[in-house]
Amino acid sequence: MTDDEIVEALRIAAREERLPPPATPEAVAAAEQAIGFPLPSLLRRLYVEVANGGFGPNEGILGVGGGAAQGNFADIAELYQDGPDPSGRIPAGLVLIYDWGCTLWSLVDFRDPAGAMWCNHEGECRPQGVNLAEWLTGTLAGTLTADTLLESQPAA
Repeated sequence: MTDDEIVEALRIAAREERLPPPATPEAVAAAEQAIGFPLPSLLRRLYVEVANGGFGPNEGILGVGGGAAQGNFADIAELYQDGPDPSGRIPAGLVLIYDWGCTLWSLVDFRDPAGAMWCNHEGECRPQGVNLAEWLTGTLAGTLTADTLLESQPAA
């Protein structure tokens, strides 16, 4: 799917679900400043044009300030600054956006304009080999789940 097709598919889903309203450009800029990296362009479009989080797998990804929360985390900037990685093993610029449960997180690489996706499972962080568009396409199709992420983890 193209970025435009993903935006449209999530717009349709947003009409059917109770998602937060889109983020303001100021909220996106505040998140970028707190994180220290610009949002990948597709993620920026989705936050500003579709909804401030809540879209994607299951209950949806975290938003920026004032958007969809997940568990104890209010937004991606708060999670980036105060998140669940006291070990410091998550490289700078990787932003946690979705908690699958059981210590499994999906992260977006803000250093990459395409938003390469990473996975953090039990403190081990590794690339997933897909970008944000492919990740969202997989979650919309139901082909990318916590089980498929765990299956792709290297053997211990």
